[in-house]
Amino acid sequence: MPDFSGFFGTAFDLLLVVIGFGLIIFLHELGHFVAARWAGIRVLAFAIGFGPAAFSYRKGMGFRRGSSEPEYAQRLMAQAAGVTTIEGTQANSHEISPTEYRFNWLPFGGYVKMLGQEDLNPDAVSDAPDSYQRCVPWKRMVVICAGVVMNLITAALLFIVVFRVGLRTEAPVVGEVAPGKPAALALAVNGAALGVKEPGLRPDDRILSVDGTEIHQFGDVVMAAAMAPRDKALDVIVQRPGIEEPLRFSITPQENQGARLLELGVYGARSATLESPTRAKDRELYQRVLENAGVKGVTPGMTLASINGGGPVRYAGALDLAAERSGGKPLHLVFEGQGSRANVTVQPQPEYQRAKFTIGETQQGLQPHLLGMTGVMTVAKEVGDQPPKQGLQPGDVFVRLGAVEYPSFESGRREIRASTGKEIPAVVRRRVGDEEKDVVLTLVVSAEGTIGFQVGDTTKDSALLGCVVASSDADKPEGTATPAARARIMPGSVVTAVDGTRIANFGELRAALIAASGRGNQVVLTLRPPGAAAGDQQVTLALSSDDARALQGLGWTSRLPVDLFEPAQVLLKSTGSLDAIALGLAETKRMILRVYLTFGRLFEGTLKVQHLQGPVGIAHVGTLLADRGFVWLLFFMAMVSVNLAVVNFLPLPIVDGGQFLFILYEQIFKRPVPAGFQNAVTLAGLLLIGSLFLIVTFNDISNLLRS
Repeated sequence: MPDFSGFFGTAFDLLLVVIGFGLIIFLHELGHFVAARWAGIRVLAFAIGFGPAAFSYRKGMGFRRGSSEPEYAQRLMAQAAGVTTIEGTQANSHEISPTEYRFNWLPFGGYVKMLGQEDLNPDAVSDAPDSYQRCVPWKRMVVICAGVVMNLITAALLFIVVFRVGLRTEAPVVGEVAPGKPAALALAVNGAALGVKEPGLRPDDRILSVDGTEIHQFGDVVMAAAMAPRDKALDVIVQRPGIEEPLRFSITPQENQGARLLELGVYGARSATLESPTRAKDRELYQRVLENAGVKGVTPGMTLASINGGGPVRYAGALDLAAERSGGKPLHLVFEGQGSRANVTVQPQPEYQRAKFTIGETQQGLQPHLLGMTGVMTVAKEVGDQPPKQGLQPGDVFVRLGAVEYPSFESGRREIRASTGKEIPAVVRRRVGDEEKDVVLTLVVSAEGTIGFQVGDTTKDSALLGCVVASSDADKPEGTATPAARARIMPGSVVTAVDGTRIANFGELRAALIAASGRGNQVVLTLRPPGAAAGDQQVTLALSSDDARALQGLGWTSRLPVDLFEPAQVLLKSTGSLDAIALGLAETKRMILRVYLTFGRLFEGTLKVQHLQGPVGIAHVGTLLADRGFVWLLFFMAMVSVNLAVVNFLPLPIVDGGQFLFILYEQIFKRPVPAGFQNAVTLAGLLLIGSLFLIVTFNDISNLLRS
């Protein structure tokens, strides 16, 4: 039977988000409505949504399908003409409310229509005593501000409820520090006094504050870095296990070339409990990934109880640390949960040198290598949720891809990217029974630069060499050529021995090179060049002191990725009602400042327009958060309410902030802003908002299609 749980779950979450949006907009417009009634302004319509009315209500007339406005206008005309009845009913309009409450067919947004006030038509004025224009300016200011005030009150109340109930969110604990990033290179300012000599943040560090702002969740760390001024060092305070006093770091965020956002280069910690997908399809795929990692018998949702017989495991990062210290020896793991216990043995994976590369402006990657020698790109043997496409099969080895022979991961990616939207010729070596044969294919590269297969390489099974890594430092290519590049090793060659020691795969090649680097500054490789007729050749690699140090520093990593575990969480909960109010008000203030700071960073250039989200993106994020629970949905709606308040009070003519400035001008100079000027700036504001809406909606849809 097909699994519809994911579809119906997402549809229900989306419905909750739409209802939540509607309530926030309703409360915003309710603020305008109540203030207008208080100011004595005649309200013609209180509407949720735009477009034609689906149904409406007017006191004295009751409910109507569609709008009651035509019937109401007919009664006004009849009364003016002295007609007392229309189709058997009284035509007296004095007993009928002038306000129509309507729900429109497009339930995105809403408005309050007052007599003599139309944002898009400043000429639509009225001289009636209860019109918008006849109301004194200071009261009109109250009316304009009331919607924003209502949104801020709504946000504060929602935050109070959230913190009273408790919000489970990612703990501000470091799980991983990216090599070469600012967080990995920074020295602790007070490190010498506390006996800390090694640079950088470490896994299990708890981040207490950034630039004096207390950190409650890991998302605060990410946001603090993204919102930092360019080239400004941040004061980061962390509590490290085993160190009595907090450590102080000065870290300057660096732009991530992929996301184009400033970052520190740290990632949140993971708990010791494996994630447990709810959808059957996702759960099946997750189980397959676990088995491919060598932990058969372990199921989603189980908890890592011990490593090598040690005590309880708090964070999954302990698995990486154990692998790093293993020296290549197997790890004995115990998983518990769901009424069962699993004892498994996992072989750590050898660590290789990694060369950073960038394709275009956004795509980044790391190419594993040994002194510049790489494996050849393959179609991964482990099939994910989608099998290979276009005639490719698991285990296929790329002999040629486009113009590149025996492509590495990096050179293969570059060749595919260069053929975006075109065909690319390929030759793959495929094992059929006990034989290998070369298969010629013509592959089509999509507009997103993909072919449709999961990438692997030959390093586990053989010592077949792909394209060499030219430089050990992509940022400083001159004078940093790798030993393999200097020796001009031919792609497609197979390493059969190192200093006379036979090897069969990259793991053995790594061990032999590490041993050889400790004996001297030269290593002799025995190679079998491509082509059956060619005999073995010997190539000498000259090692610098940096090359030897790089080899000697290689360690081991866990075969079980830590991102399979749930994020480590912390419960943000108040100690009482007064504390909940204080936390709610503080969070509202923080969100207001963050939104204004976002616009500031947009003008500065550290944030880009593509980082903004429109209605589609907001709805998508909302469904993801709604799936985490009702409290998260409330938190998200509080954030949306704050954003709506701030955006509505920007000094743009078609939103409340622009209207407020017009009234302020009238209050100061005792005359309204000229209608011609209002028309001009309203049109300009409409074009600006419309253009921004189209751009962010395009970004939202593009991001959804790429995800």
